[in-house]
Amino acid sequence: MSPEYLKSLSKFLSLILRHKPEVIGIKLDGNGWADVDELIQGSLDKGKELDLPILEAIVASDEKQRYTFNEDKTKIRANQGHSVKVDLGLEPVKPPKILYHGTVERFVQSIMLKGIEPRSRNHVHLSEDVDTAVDVGERRGDAMIFKVFSGAMYRDGFHFYQSANGVWLTDHVPNKYLDMV
Repeated sequence: MSPEYLKSLSKFLSLILRHKPEVIGIKLDGNGWADVDELIQGSLDKGKELDLPILEAIVASDEKQRYTFNEDKTKIRANQGHSVKVDLGLEPVKPPKILYHGTVERFVQSIMLKGIEPRSRNHVHLSEDVDTAVDVGERRGDAMIFKVFSGAMYRDGFHFYQSANGVWLTDHVPNKYLDMV
């Protein structure tokens, strides 16, 4: 199976496990888990060639490590990025003093006024390093990078979570905790 085909299946999986499970007639449980057999059957019904070895290959090869299996590989979920309401069961943790957020120029003015909002997602996504933030921002154009004073936010009572693939999550970043890089 070609890397391009695996990447297209990974994008399809992202749609299903983060945003629209109903596209293939499945439901996510309250913690975002999908039954692997139902996911495979629903995908096959939509003409997507999918089986457990292909799912395993997607999980193993995804450069952002977006997906996780449960212990016996009967369930799978996205690690973060959901627009459907799920509770990933993450415990609040103390973040590094500085985190970063990558975006594009058209959102800079709004962010400077209102801070970083999750928009259609459940959380704001933050990175520990500038390079990752640049990669995120460049998906839609020239990257604009914000430095997030996460240590100060934490001291002021904001909660942070870290997903299974290392992405930092929070509910909102007020503009007073931001600076352009």
